Amino acid sequence: MPVMKARMLAGELYLADDPELVSGRAHAAALLEQYNATPDAARDERARLLHDLFGDVGDGVVVNPTFRCDYGYNISIGAGTFVNYGCVMLDVVPIRLGVACQLASGVQLLAATHPIDPEARRLGWEYGRPITVGDNVWLGGGVIVCPGVTIGADTVVGAGAVVTRDLPARVVAVGNPARVQREIEKQDRVTIPGT
Repeated sequence: MPVMKARMLAGELYLADDPELVSGRAHAAALLEQYNATPDAARDERARLLHDLFGDVGDGVVVNPTFRCDYGYNISIGAGTFVNYGCVMLDVVPIRLGVACQLASGVQLLAATHPIDPEARRLGWEYGRPITVGDNVWLGGGVIVCPGVTIGADTVVGAGAVVTRDLPARVVAVGNPARVQREIEKQDRVTIPGT
């Protein structure tokens, strides 16, 4: 494996203008161009393109265009997850979405980051920290998840929140930065029609 790609995947400093990485982004961009132009009725074609783009895709995953990512192969999405319009995933390291997640419009999962050191940044060095979203998480419209964050299962993050730190399972979090407001409790249950 080329050195810069190995460094990127390990979460170490790397240079994104490395030819292997440029080629990987170009491959993803070509697949995304096809995906984002595919008619809604062409569901089999969309499913094929997602399988070609992502590292792992569960059954019944829906990703509404337009969608953007860097490489695609670092993204895994669990079965039954729904990703709405205009989502962005900067996947220089793994981004893992659990089963049955709901990502509203404009959600950004930003695993890529840059050194605070101005000289290293000026020279083009960057790195990443993995993002993990547990099963059955709901991210409201415009939520931004920062590098290195893990969100526990069944958690709800309110629209516009900026998640800079890990969130535990079964909580409601809102704000910038996102803060836990409360736990999800029995009174949050609703009556499901037909049950």
